[in-house]
Amino acid sequence: MHVNSHHKQDSRTYILQHTPFTKFWCARVFTSIAFQMQAVAVGWQIYALTGSAWYLGLVGLAQFLPMFMLTLVVGHVADRYDRRMVIRVCQTVEGLCAAMLALGSFSGWQCKESILATVFVMGAARAFEGPTMQALVPGLVPINLLSRALAWSASANQTATIIGPAIGGLLYAAGPTTVYATVSALFMAASLFIALIHIDHPPPRREPPSIKSLFAGIAYIRNHPAILGAISLDLFAVLLGGATALLPIYAKDILMTGVWGLGLLRSAPAIGALAMSIYLARNPLRRRVGRIMFCSVAIFGLATIVFALSTSFFLSLIALVILGAADVISVVIRTSLIQIQTPDDMRGRVSAVSFMFVGTSNQLGEFESGATAALFGTVPAALIGGIGTIIVVITWMRLFPQLMKTDSLEKQADRSG
Repeated sequence: MHVNSHHKQDSRTYILQHTPFTKFWCARVFTSIAFQMQAVAVGWQIYALTGSAWYLGLVGLAQFLPMFMLTLVVGHVADRYDRRMVIRVCQTVEGLCAAMLALGSFSGWQCKESILATVFVMGAARAFEGPTMQALVPGLVPINLLSRALAWSASANQTATIIGPAIGGLLYAAGPTTVYATVSALFMAASLFIALIHIDHPPPRREPPSIKSLFAGIAYIRNHPAILGAISLDLFAVLLGGATALLPIYAKDILMTGVWGLGLLRSAPAIGALAMSIYLARNPLRRRVGRIMFCSVAIFGLATIVFALSTSFFLSLIALVILGAADVISVVIRTSLIQIQTPDDMRGRVSAVSFMFVGTSNQLGEFESGATAALFGTVPAALIGGIGTIIVVITWMRLFPQLMKTDSLEKQADRSG
């Protein structure tokens, strides 16, 4: 009994004893906080310059378009070149763009066009950075510790989602130049952390560029039902369950709370997600991961339904916390399955396709919620999303029995190793 508990404690701390992953985790924290801070500053500044909600929408579009257009190229680059160098170049570009925004704000020549152009370039860099960082993780830790590493990585992202906007808002009181300069410093520090990562094994095999190699990620996903099922399940769940887009309406008209209430509602899913990612980092899932993934998405749908029907602020908060926690469980299992079942020389392309579908589904989900709310009303729209998510879970259990039967991530790791 004593030996078992000692072994468990060892395994809990083991992930942070991998210096390359610790450096990666620090870089992930810095870039995530920088991105959240910048989103606050750009939003405030462009609205102050234009007074137009349309331009706020264009900021989102400027970040979405490069991700959508570059997906196939991104994956190929991540598999063809040293992933650390790709990430460093992206973070350096992001840092220089933030420095340009700081200079423009300081000198007084900043305008809506210069902000949108800079955000577009940063969106392109981010399109390369995100999937490449995902594909890099399996090379930093033993494959049997991958799900734990991905949970730690998720915790970095959720921490940034909670504290990044708050720091950005506080620094903006001193002017946008202060925020952008801080963001630039964070991106450059992240690039330095990535530069300090040393990996013993050789870089990925360079496959000659061709139409076939560009589309290889899509072909690989199509030919592996468990991966296709995991990606599409997450895609449709996020697409249908985008009730967070309706939070301002819920805060003002249904829950009768002020801006402070909206802030709490917005942070609630991230708090649930952070708590769950810390738990999963210390207690990785060992058995019935396929069933757990389906259950977590079903709980996500149920929590959306509770939130849709709730008129109690406290109950709404609890529902959003549970929603965020359930979402992280499915994300960690999906990402682990994809990385474990994909050969290293294909991880960049598969990650890029996954990143595009799941990453862009957040924006599309918000659009879907807004459109259905305009058609049917706010509460029916959120309710339709929650019910739709549960219908997708039931359908996907029948369509992808291989995913349902997946038992252990560690067995998958042993098989791939």
